[in-house]
Amino acid sequence: MLNMHHLDTKIKAARDSESSVRSTSRRRRKQAAGFTLVELMVVISIIAILATIVGYNVLVSVDESNVAAAQAQIKQFENALLQYRLKNRRFPESMEQLINNADGINYLNASNIPVDPWGNPYVYNLEGSRYVIISYGANGQPGGDGYDADIRSDDM
Repeated sequence: MLNMHHLDTKIKAARDSESSVRSTSRRRRKQAAGFTLVELMVVISIIAILATIVGYNVLVSVDESNVAAAQAQIKQFENALLQYRLKNRRFPESMEQLINNADGINYLNASNIPVDPWGNPYVYNLEGSRYVIISYGANGQPGGDGYDADIRSDDM
């Protein structure tokens, strides 16, 4: 009889243990069902850092493309000036003459003089047989550093 009683006790202990494991497992699942505030804050912080890095790189790319566009437009102006000079044996007094001139030739193929990528007019200076075309950069003011620096035809 002792053996039967001993066996019943072991079976009961095994059932209690199994019940305890199930109960603990359920509690763990309930606790792990959501994220803690700290975990959410860490994820949000990582996303914010990545967004800042991407945003900065996009802005730098826009500034670099504006500088490249200004340089390309200045090259187009130089080509139009050279065509005008070949036809008229002199450079025009103003850039308007590349569009409106006595010959009726539009050397820029445009209805008006284009502005730089920042919306500012290009500056055209003619001194004798030398000219310079200038974009004052992102700030629209003479001088400056970085993307605010002048873009000049005589520097290219």
